[in-house]
Amino acid sequence: MSGVSMDGLMRLAFDKGAAVKGWDADGAGFPPFRIPEVIPEKRLRYRTIFISDIHLGTRGCNAELLIDFLDHVDCETLYLVGDIIDGWRLKKRHYWPASHNDVVWRVLKRAKRGERVVYIPGNHDEMLRPFCGMDFGGVEIRHHAVHDTADGRRLLVLHGDEFDAVMLAHRWLAFVGDAAYTALMRLNVVINRVRRWMNLPYWSLSKIAKHKVKNAVEFIGQFEELVAKAAGQRGVDGVVCGHIHTAEMRDISGVAYYNDGDWVEGCTALVEHEDGRMEILHWPEEMAKRKAEETRAAEQAGQDVSVATAA
Repeated sequence: MSGVSMDGLMRLAFDKGAAVKGWDADGAGFPPFRIPEVIPEKRLRYRTIFISDIHLGTRGCNAELLIDFLDHVDCETLYLVGDIIDGWRLKKRHYWPASHNDVVWRVLKRAKRGERVVYIPGNHDEMLRPFCGMDFGGVEIRHHAVHDTADGRRLLVLHGDEFDAVMLAHRWLAFVGDAAYTALMRLNVVINRVRRWMNLPYWSLSKIAKHKVKNAVEFIGQFEELVAKAAGQRGVDGVVCGHIHTAEMRDISGVAYYNDGDWVEGCTALVEHEDGRMEILHWPEEMAKRKAEETRAAEQAGQDVSVATAA
């Protein structure tokens, strides 16, 4: 089924579950592209990029920041580590702005130009799990993967919801928690609209709240330990996951634990450099640094012109 397009796969997946309002079989639910691809003079180059928890189809998705990220980075392999599309929300209410189409188009364009793209579905895009083992439009759909780093380590790559006790034992509670989280994300969107109007950088309300709540901190710690333990039992050197929207890099009992974060709160990505070194990119910070550099360059150019004119 390698000749089937990715958008065709998405429609087929939803047909197997529940219909998405406003999204018909002919793709009429897709709005046109809005943001043209920007090709800067110099892109950041990495061997591998891991991103997850984008939640396309929700108002909390920071699609514009992700588009900026995709337009400024290149890699050999891109791992989409689950919850790329939020099927839970799309089954309840159709929300798919042009910017979300722009994200999908950029990912497919990467696959078309020869970049390896591996999609590992999570719990929110679980409707794609029946297609694991197949390739669609150059995108490999896998339940999990093992990534070989440049420095010879083997990393297990999976979404991580299989280690979430709430997801496993109380699925109904996970849906309740998802509704509460969605409400928090809506408030986060409003706050950041005001901050943009005031020319302030992106700020995550939910990220701050999560680190202030004791139970949330304990859950994150337990999740990380469970994932690392399972990876160690499978004989790999480390693990890359998502799911909990908390970017992290640390050693847990000799196992390298990596979480690439999300694109609704922290807007982060995990990247592997050419030498195998791993790094978490906090993209709002990278954008702020780039803007500051551009401002300094413009100011310097203005000063040079002034000096030349005076001479």
